[in-house]
Amino acid sequence: MTGGLKDSETDETFLQLPFIRKQGNIYKPNNKNMDNDSMSGMKTMQDVHTKEIDLVNRDPKHLNDEVVKVDFEDVIAEPAGTYSFDGVWKASFTTFTVTKYWCYRLLTALVGIPLALVWGIFFAILSFIHIWAVVPCIKSYLIEIHCVSRVYSICIHTFCDPLFEAMGKCCSSIRISTTKEV
Repeated sequence: MTGGLKDSETDETFLQLPFIRKQGNIYKPNNKNMDNDSMSGMKTMQDVHTKEIDLVNRDPKHLNDEVVKVDFEDVIAEPAGTYSFDGVWKASFTTFTVTKYWCYRLLTALVGIPLALVWGIFFAILSFIHIWAVVPCIKSYLIEIHCVSRVYSICIHTFCDPLFEAMGKCCSSIRISTTKEV
């Protein structure tokens, strides 16, 4: 016995379990689970231009949870008393599911990379315009408006404040009382 464990228990705890990738990219082994399990001792360089891609959870921010989740039951449903043959129902389910799966895969293979290129260019241009045009324009506007607001504030305090203070003093002695006559 070592530390309260029997020899059989220590043997069981040190058995090598097969490496199962829970998440992460198999091409970039800087995932913490993969790095510790499969790449022990090797140091990896971190690429600052790309992120590690999660091949298991491909929608981590849940952008398409309610939009494009369409299953067979969401499209085709037979109410009670109006059933087709069981074989037809099973074949329809299989046909729908396999067609949707492979058609999506084919479309992403043909159109996904060109669209990724287009969206990458679009968001690069959008970022460029925002960083190099929009933010400097807003900052320069805020700087200029700050000067205008200072001048406006000085004018208001110089001309309007004395006028309104005088009117306030004149009207401060006015008393209004209401009486209800029945």
